[in-house]
Amino acid sequence: MSERTEPAGHEGGLTTGEVARRLGVAPTTVRTWDHRYGLGPDRHTGGRHRRWTPADLARLERMCALTATGISPAEAARLARETPASAPAAAPAPAPAAGPAPSVTPRRPPAPEAMPASRAGSGLRLGDARQECKGIARAALRLDAAALDRLLLDAIREHGLVAAWAEVIVPTLQAVGRKWESSGERYVEVEHFLSWHVSGALRRAAPDTVPDRPGATTVLACVPGENHTLALEVLSAALAERGIPVRMFGGALPVESLIAAVRRTGPAAVALWAQSRTTASRPLAQHVAAMEWGVRGARRSPLVLTLGPGWSGRPVPGTARPHGLADTVRALEDLVPR
Repeated sequence: MSERTEPAGHEGGLTTGEVARRLGVAPTTVRTWDHRYGLGPDRHTGGRHRRWTPADLARLERMCALTATGISPAEAARLARETPASAPAAAPAPAPAAGPAPSVTPRRPPAPEAMPASRAGSGLRLGDARQECKGIARAALRLDAAALDRLLLDAIREHGLVAAWAEVIVPTLQAVGRKWESSGERYVEVEHFLSWHVSGALRRAAPDTVPDRPGATTVLACVPGENHTLALEVLSAALAERGIPVRMFGGALPVESLIAAVRRTGPAAVALWAQSRTTASRPLAQHVAAMEWGVRGARRSPLVLTLGPGWSGRPVPGTARPHGLADTVRALEDLVPR
């Protein structure tokens, strides 16, 4: 069946060849998904020509996104069919500053008016940040490991994990990120150095691992393709501090492994971190939220928390999106029995 006799952009919709080019797959793949999984166009034009509407294309884009994360084609097709179809949306506006947890590696410097001129003698724009930020920034720029460890632990002991993260650590990490972005990436080693020592300080400040309790565990994981773990590390430490059992799986957990971890753990909640919108898979989050276990008549499902700037924009049905570390901790404290 030839697609070449129909001009591109025909008012009846896209041809199979045009759809394949937009998706970056072969036309035979599109036809296979139609014949095998029922993902064909909702209607035909006159004759045998198949025309794909924006809603049809959106369904196939979901199919591509799901299979790219490792979900089997059959399961991906089922999820793509069940998710309400809509036309591809325009690019969403940038995430607001008060996201579910602060980004620790900002990709874009704030607007000039959001960057006060005070430099604290460190070369980093810290504005009205706490005095501890300035000392930590200077130690990071000097690559002074001993001083950096001492200052980070002092801040955590003085203010507590949640406040130290929000008011001391994050502003310093963001200032370092702006520094290397505005300096031709000359200070990447400082950002890596600081992030490593923050991670170590969180581990040293956190209490021992909390034993599991039925129906009380929280699973923490980055979505496939996502390796920014620092915000999940502080969440893990804050939950352990409050006696909530945690299973931390870190960066870029494959889909099959995430599903297996949830089934084996039977958690009260699953927190999924996505730093980038390209890694935030809405169908995956909905799939985890729909998982069930337990005996008939008493089935349970986890509360799924979508954390990180990657989830900004439209909410994911069936999931929760708390704003900031403190709100996330509070939500889990309310959910998990003591």
